[in-house]
Amino acid sequence: MSNSADSPGTGADPGRARRLPPARILTVAVFALAGLLFITSFNTAKGTNIRTDTSLLKLSDLVHERSRKNKDLDDSNAALRGDVESLARSDGGGTRAQDEKLSGLEAGAGTRPLKGKAVTVTLNDAPPNATAKLPGYPEPQPDYLVIHQQDLQAVVNALWNGGAKGIKVMDQRLISTSAVRCVGNTLILQGRVYSPPYKITAVGDPGRLQKALADSPAIQNYMVYVNVYGLGWKVTEDGTTTLPGYNGAVDLHYAEPVA
Repeated sequence: MSNSADSPGTGADPGRARRLPPARILTVAVFALAGLLFITSFNTAKGTNIRTDTSLLKLSDLVHERSRKNKDLDDSNAALRGDVESLARSDGGGTRAQDEKLSGLEAGAGTRPLKGKAVTVTLNDAPPNATAKLPGYPEPQPDYLVIHQQDLQAVVNALWNGGAKGIKVMDQRLISTSAVRCVGNTLILQGRVYSPPYKITAVGDPGRLQKALADSPAIQNYMVYVNVYGLGWKVTEDGTTTLPGYNGAVDLHYAEPVA
């Protein structure tokens, strides 16, 4: 006689006969979870393709949009500042000496337009298919072919050392708190984003400015990449040029200890 515990016959326990194997239970659970994920995805996408939905802006699109808004705010700030200065001049409360002192401070701070002879330096990326032009140099890595933050800073520092009275990067005037920073292949200056070619214009003595550029060790190193890999470099004398006054916010922001 067979043992009823080992046989599926009539003597077997009905409750045990109805139990599902663990593997089948796991399969049912996996299909249920997949269905839940499908429904969640559908509700999130609202019937659109999540990967290609154009309403989902890329990060670069958001950055450029914020850059445009910052420019509009700068223009608005400049207009308001002009109104304030006009009201201050019409008030007549200050003496002539005080007005001259204020004008001098504004010129030194870079908030007034500056006119004079100028030199412009243009930096640009190398062609994407660039190869080493001179023997003995390795084939370029990707970062050999793009303008870096230190390249822009080297030009700005050299122009200041050459006695520049004022400097403009792209369309913005630099002041003492300006920071030239690059993120990837773009320049971020005072809340606005720029792509190469980058133009840096300085007002001052053209001869001194060009000598300072030639004497800069950092620029001499950059010129190796210009000659070997084709990075862009151009220096021009612009004649008499007017740099715009800085029209952004001048308030300083700094960290404070937590109480």
